[in-house]
Amino acid sequence: MKRISLVLLAAIAVAMPAFARDTVLHLDVNAVTDPGFSQGKLDGSVKFYFAGQKTPAVLSNLGAATTNRKTSGAGKSDTDACRWVMLTALVALQDDAKAHGANAVIGITSNYKNVTWASPTQYECHAGNIMAGVALKGTYAKIGKH
Repeated sequence: MKRISLVLLAAIAVAMPAFARDTVLHLDVNAVTDPGFSQGKLDGSVKFYFAGQKTPAVLSNLGAATTNRKTSGAGKSDTDACRWVMLTALVALQDDAKAHGANAVIGITSNYKNVTWASPTQYECHAGNIMAGVALKGTYAKIGKH
């Protein structure tokens, strides 16, 4: 009996990844940035330009920008979890940009599991059974007046 239980547990453990959920959502950036600015989480000192958006004159590139954030999806809809984790990703980029002496992050694309997805108005979020994640990459830059 003990052997059958161990075999059954092993079979369940192997099968569990097959049941893992990875729902891909493409959501509106403004639904995150507008409340982020109004709530003071994004302070406006760093501008965000997604791939395909026109930027002011780039005075200097200051290095690669990357962030990979996750959050618990427990008790939240996929959209709410994704908005939250996207805001934390943008706050991380804002803080890192300041540390690099940048006033912008340009050419931002989603980069979940190193697969690039680009849109000037949307970001990609992956929602699972218990977690949601956003990964972004771009370039820290000093830009002219906008």
